Amino acid sequence: MNKRRISTAIVGLTSLALIATACSGGGSGEGSSSSAGGSSVLTIGMPNGPQTDNSNPFANTSSAMSLGYAFAIYEPLAQVNTVRPSEDPTPWLASEWEWNADYTQLTLTARDGVKWSDGEDFTAEDIAYSFQIRKDNEGLNTFALPFGDITVDGNKVTVSFTSGQFVKQGQILQLFVVPEHVWKDVEDPTTWTNEEPVGTGPYTLKSWTAQAATLTARDDYWGGELGVKELRYSSYNDNNALTNALVSGEAQWGWTFIPDYEKVYIDANPEVNNQWAPTGLGIDTLFLNTETAPFDDVAVRKAVQLVLDREQISELASSGVFPPLTNVAGLPEPAGTDFITAPFQGKDYTVDEAGAKQVLADAGYTLDGTTLKDPEGNAVTFTLTNPTGWSDYLTELQMIADAVKPLGITATVEGQNADAWFTAIAEGNFQASMHWTDGGATPWDTYSNQMDGAQYLPLGERAIWNFGRFKNDEATAALATYANATDEAARTAALETVQQVFVDEVPAIALLGRPAAAQYSTKNFVGWPSDEDPYANPQPTTANASLILTKLKPAS
Repeated sequence: MNKRRISTAIVGLTSLALIATACSGGGSGEGSSSSAGGSSVLTIGMPNGPQTDNSNPFANTSSAMSLGYAFAIYEPLAQVNTVRPSEDPTPWLASEWEWNADYTQLTLTARDGVKWSDGEDFTAEDIAYSFQIRKDNEGLNTFALPFGDITVDGNKVTVSFTSGQFVKQGQILQLFVVPEHVWKDVEDPTTWTNEEPVGTGPYTLKSWTAQAATLTARDDYWGGELGVKELRYSSYNDNNALTNALVSGEAQWGWTFIPDYEKVYIDANPEVNNQWAPTGLGIDTLFLNTETAPFDDVAVRKAVQLVLDREQISELASSGVFPPLTNVAGLPEPAGTDFITAPFQGKDYTVDEAGAKQVLADAGYTLDGTTLKDPEGNAVTFTLTNPTGWSDYLTELQMIADAVKPLGITATVEGQNADAWFTAIAEGNFQASMHWTDGGATPWDTYSNQMDGAQYLPLGERAIWNFGRFKNDEATAALATYANATDEAARTAALETVQQVFVDEVPAIALLGRPAAAQYSTKNFVGWPSDEDPYANPQPTTANASLILTKLKPAS
């Protein structure tokens, strides 16, 4: 059995990192500094443009989710620390839980002494209902969980699944809970705007305007007294507007990509301005179409990987915010350190142009002047594609194109309309393209997204993952074993097989860790997660927020 009980030390936090993208457009949507000057108010900013009065936590486009205040109102079953995924989750609304041996059944105990913000008692029935509403509404079941029976016995809830959920433990425990007495009469939970949200979280919605959503601290919160008495969530029209607000101190917590952030943001007030960008297990990877030339040949995939300088790509494309991957297993560290199996521990990527040329020569490739020819005499070329507005990815693509020139390979970078790109990569109508992977509490998602034959679809059909159409029966079987094994030894052996195939066959080229980044100020409040205390994902738009808000204290 696998059991987790209440811990006296609160560490960790559940998250689905909703990394903000800049949304341009009209609407003022900009925070006012008038209420942010006092130490009792914390202003949170996101660069997501005009908002509508919608506090539905199930709707990713709602104001509550876009700005993040849903996570100050609604709380998860447990806090899963995705920046330190090997840590045990911290009990939250579930005071303890237990999985059966094959992870097809989860039994949770509802925490005592918790009340909804309308004064009703929180019970096990609410937990059961929160699973049932996801089971009954496919659009709410964002992790495609294969629910079976859901039953209640006193303060315990038992949830069954039709397949093992070892690799989705974190996603399940991070699910937020809604009150049955409020939601049971909602006709369509996918469209309800929920303008008067009721939650167990530390804050309640006081007011909503086009300029800001204002939340106030509960004086009856089960987790104790709160150091921040009022939250103000403001939406800025774009990255530049939020950057200006963060630099001036108008906003004290948020996330936006700031080029040269140390000079622009940190140096503006180095005593209090901070940016923390820890990586979990998600990465940015170069997907390669393994069913079309030239990447249907592993020799080309290996050669391209050998000439890429990940440190330089990280620095020039992301100002170092997205850290270079160093270990050949393709996992970010330290989050992935415990998952690197013995054969690959201490083995790092190196830039080796001579080695790349030798790999190609050994595979029958020849140089005709400065042009590389394949064994059939065709010039080796490929096109790298990503959406036109994604400047970091396009910079990475150009650096890749430059890196392969000494090999005699001509690579061209092309920007695409975002919709066209999403369709093209899903249908396999590309040669090479940057894309992210999911993270999770184990590296299963990271590898499955890149190389799982179970996700293979023929060219022309829309794949959800494995865009490069990589197929290796040994790796596919090992990924399935890892997901369904009932003992750690079997999982470790399966992971070693997956990593061996990943290193030998290069199904994709893992480049950078994909961080959960945030900017925050310590002028008025301290207790933020950091390198020294990495207890949570720092973004305000994740389930981590409820834990962070309970940790913050006035700076003075």
